[in-house]
Amino acid sequence: MKYGKTRWLIGAAALLVLPLILQSFGNAWVRIADLALLYVLLALGLNIVVGYAGLLDLGYVAFYAVGAYLFALMASPHLAETFPAFAAMFPNGLHTSLWLVIPLAAMLAAFFGALLGAPTLKLRGDYLAIVTLGFGEIIRIFLNNLDHPVNLTNGPKGLGQIDSVKVFGLDLGRPLELFGFDLSSVTLYYYLFLALVLVSIVICQRLQDSRIGRAWMAIREDEIAAKAMGINTRNMKLLAFAMGASFGGVSGAMFSAFQGFVSPESFGLMESIMIVAMVVLGGIGHLPGVILGAVLLSALPEVLRYVAGPLQAMTDGRLDSAILRQLLIALAMISIMLLRPRGLWPVPEHGKSLARKT
Repeated sequence: MKYGKTRWLIGAAALLVLPLILQSFGNAWVRIADLALLYVLLALGLNIVVGYAGLLDLGYVAFYAVGAYLFALMASPHLAETFPAFAAMFPNGLHTSLWLVIPLAAMLAAFFGALLGAPTLKLRGDYLAIVTLGFGEIIRIFLNNLDHPVNLTNGPKGLGQIDSVKVFGLDLGRPLELFGFDLSSVTLYYYLFLALVLVSIVICQRLQDSRIGRAWMAIREDEIAAKAMGINTRNMKLLAFAMGASFGGVSGAMFSAFQGFVSPESFGLMESIMIVAMVVLGGIGHLPGVILGAVLLSALPEVLRYVAGPLQAMTDGRLDSAILRQLLIALAMISIMLLRPRGLWPVPEHGKSLARKT
């Protein structure tokens, strides 16, 4: 027991010190850590849908986009510049507080999650994947075209001048000097994202051990048997879509504040596929595995930038470094899935998929 507490304390200290160490090598490395935490938040949300309830969702990035655009509209001058009536009501602009943005983003994304789940209740497998994939693309196309006749999203030009997050009067967009240490903006965002990830992990853990979590897992293993045992599969599926989407909405809002700019290009099909790959690669339904998969797949492309450059130079520039980087990522994923088909850190017990213990 004492050893377990010591291990947790060491892990917590390492997470707190990590951005300070990375900062000494340049803010780019801290930025990679920030984006990795956002992807962890996304992967935890998708794990509720795919890992717990067994519903394949290839349009998860749509909820990420909904949260991002919600914060962008509420924390940028776009609405005041576009609509005179709005400017008359809020002459100084609508600078929304963090404590209002997070629940609003979660609720709006949950609404869209339930909206997606309602017509797909009787679909399974490939058919469900195709419908959710279409939903994700529809949201992206809407964001790309809602600049006419009413300019709501500014179309492909995107939304800029988004406010940074302010926590208890502290502007995370400005550097801070604390106890002689200079904390950059990306370092401050790291601690905010880390806090959100830790809260999300606690929520997911509690959900997993709750009656709702056990009902989701029963549906995942055998929906007909779950229904026969009295589980309301319709409500449970809708709840899984809504709960998972809420994580995506919060992550999108934080991404919008962190970047200061959003456009439809950030929410393409490849983003959805990468988030699904994080869950599958780490270990479906297993929280530590999902976190590991998210960190690896979000950080690996950035680290491979430093590998692809020299390889491109060795071929006298005949290979594009971006294409080479994607090739290296694909090879790494194929290798891992061949060696570890159930993921890097699979769930110890996965119902009937495991052989019975002797």
